[in-house]
Amino acid sequence: MLHQYIDRETARVTTERLIADPLINRLYSRARENTPLLFKAATSRRMSAILGFLNFDMPLVGNRRGSVDRIKSMGIDPDECMDSPGTLNTPRKVFERKIRYRQCRPMPETTGRIVSPADARMIVGSFNHHDSLFLKEKFFSFDELIGTDRQQWLRAFENGDFALFRLTPDKYHYNHVPVSGQVMDIYEIDGRCHSCNPGAVVSMVTPFSKNRRVVTVMDTDVPGGTGIGLVAMIEIVAMMIGDIVQCYSTRAYDNPHDVSPGMFVERGCPKSLYRPGSSVDVLIFQQNRVVFSPDILVNMRRRDVTSRYTLYFRSPLVETDVKVRSEIGRKAEKINT
Repeated sequence: MLHQYIDRETARVTTERLIADPLINRLYSRARENTPLLFKAATSRRMSAILGFLNFDMPLVGNRRGSVDRIKSMGIDPDECMDSPGTLNTPRKVFERKIRYRQCRPMPETTGRIVSPADARMIVGSFNHHDSLFLKEKFFSFDELIGTDRQQWLRAFENGDFALFRLTPDKYHYNHVPVSGQVMDIYEIDGRCHSCNPGAVVSMVTPFSKNRRVVTVMDTDVPGGTGIGLVAMIEIVAMMIGDIVQCYSTRAYDNPHDVSPGMFVERGCPKSLYRPGSSVDVLIFQQNRVVFSPDILVNMRRRDVTSRYTLYFRSPLVETDVKVRSEIGRKAEKINT
């Protein structure tokens, strides 16, 4: 079964090459129903770490030319990497690569713009039942995702909007700050390591709110902030992800440090790193504070694209492939109450 998305830069319909797709589909259909203990073990943090080691820590065989060719075959541009391609001699080093993001991932200078936190395939939605983007909690439960004991943030983001970013294993896996603002809270919620393969996602009920994740809440209505109210950035592990490392830097990747309440974070700066595998970012915005980019909204409703989300949810739902630090929305001109 195909899964396609829209390449934002070329506007082309692209068929995704899903890694280990038959195995993932079997695991999330037969194993989950017939052998629940096996399924539980496969999605545990321990098994995820083992699979991550086997897939990402074994050295690549061959000379420097062979390493460059393998990197190119994954769709990675060696020229954007900070390190010499010859030194990227394990899948982990390729996965955790640093890039010259100021040159190859330019960011809009205009204030009031929201940028993508990652190189990823994205969709947007709303928690408001009366909004045309309401997705009926198909990917995650709102309360469960933020944390049922975090009543302050549950109230703040009630009926808000969200953007979901799916990172595939070939992607650049540093997350960047999507807005400028002051960190109000950061906390971890324990959970499983479910796959973010589209087939696995649609076979489960709200899978992303069951995975281990880090929630960072930022206030952008502060001096120097983006001015769109509170924003929650949720970093979610998936199968073979070993860790989420907070490593905020204001200059390239120099002097990385933890993200903590009270600190001011700048839009476009590196914030964290996934180690390693596929993963998901979710941004949550307060109601009526943002307007998503028109091309992303149009792409989502296209009927000429074969998307597994469209097939299973019986409504057009197509992802757009976006670059980190590229604009994905802006500040709403008027705040409706």
